[in-house]
Amino acid sequence: MNSNSVIIDLQQIEKYYQFGGTITRILRAIDLKISTGESCAIMGTSGSGKSTLMNIIGCLDRPSAGKYYLNGQAVAGLSDNQLAFIRNHQIGFVFQQFYLLPEMTALENVMLPMAYAGIPYIKRFNRAAIALQNVGLELQLHKYPNQLSGGQQQRVAIARAIVNHPLLLLADEPTGALDSRTSQEIMDVFDSLHRSGKTVVIVTHDRQVANFCQRVINIQDGKVKCLSR
Repeated sequence: MNSNSVIIDLQQIEKYYQFGGTITRILRAIDLKISTGESCAIMGTSGSGKSTLMNIIGCLDRPSAGKYYLNGQAVAGLSDNQLAFIRNHQIGFVFQQFYLLPEMTALENVMLPMAYAGIPYIKRFNRAAIALQNVGLELQLHKYPNQLSGGQQQRVAIARAIVNHPLLLLADEPTGALDSRTSQEIMDVFDSLHRSGKTVVIVTHDRQVANFCQRVINIQDGKVKCLSR
């Protein structure tokens, strides 16, 4: 697909929960398009709906109403198994907490998603090594998480997220557990990945993090309030 194609297309997305006769609305008529190769930040205060929106974009949750097209495919009505396949093959996730397995080396942690995808061992090994090299950890392949700094652990998590060559890299507060200098280094990694052609969406409350992105999408009270560059 070319760089002007739409990878994320949300149409009138709603998310609400009903308890008895009470309806709690989280997202309200969200219309949003993100192009292939774009870098976007989704910003909002706690309770604004930004995390719910991220979960829907990442196929971790289903909308209550509306349509969602990921790379042209309607995903709202897919089965759980189909959504799991999309999450493993088309979306790379990076979270505030690194979620590395402590008994595995950096290399083994990055190889893990490919094992779930049924990729042969030698190919897993080579691709994981390249992914770690791409985030500047070629000398740390055989170290365990407790032997790495917080920034290095987040780099391992990023390598794990990109190793299956996803269409979309989706990050939730990726610098939230890091100091300011390390946060800058991690955002430099995201910026480099974006410049290499990755589509990057970062959910954050931090304006400095958002400023690394081409576009900022502000969410307030479950609605898109403004989109700025």
